[in-house]
Amino acid sequence: MCFGRRARCIGYKLLILALLSIVANILLYFPNGETRFASEHHLGKYVECLHGILGGGFLVLIPAVVFIGLHNDDCCGCFGHENCGKSCAMLSSVLAALVGILGSGYCIIISALGLSHGPYCFTRLERNWIYPFSESSGGYLFEYNKWSVCQEPQNIVQWNVTLFSMLLVLGGIEFILCFIQIINGILGGLCGLCGSQE
Repeated sequence: MCFGRRARCIGYKLLILALLSIVANILLYFPNGETRFASEHHLGKYVECLHGILGGGFLVLIPAVVFIGLHNDDCCGCFGHENCGKSCAMLSSVLAALVGILGSGYCIIISALGLSHGPYCFTRLERNWIYPFSESSGGYLFEYNKWSVCQEPQNIVQWNVTLFSMLLVLGGIEFILCFIQIINGILGGLCGLCGSQE
């Protein structure tokens, strides 16, 4: 398989993953499809970090667009060598992959913290908005009987666990794909693209 084709294949996959990350992060803002919790500022601190929109979303869209556009890899040319422009483009894709690694890494870290910390919700015992599971270090994830402590928003624990888990997985896949492209870009840059087969 050609290095350029592999990069474009990775680019299309990253494009889909980035869009899914943006959608998942937007859904975190609207528990059960309700807007009032966002307008009343009753969202958790990790929901407001924009890790799926900025990190797993826009910062991953940058390398996705670069990888997809590698068929237009007319670099400035290097000392008159015919395939050097293509090699130059593959090496520059490594920089774009590093941006994707930063974005997906941010998405992974915030998602893991969000899962560990638990949701921000109104509890009957405290009669206030608190983080009831913050001391459990993620242990609440396996104690389903305690999830009912959150009265509002309804089913907020399931909502947060599902979406933060999705963002964690999406960020992990994005991270792996960007890392693969770093290796692919270095090899493609050093070996040159198979220009005659594209």
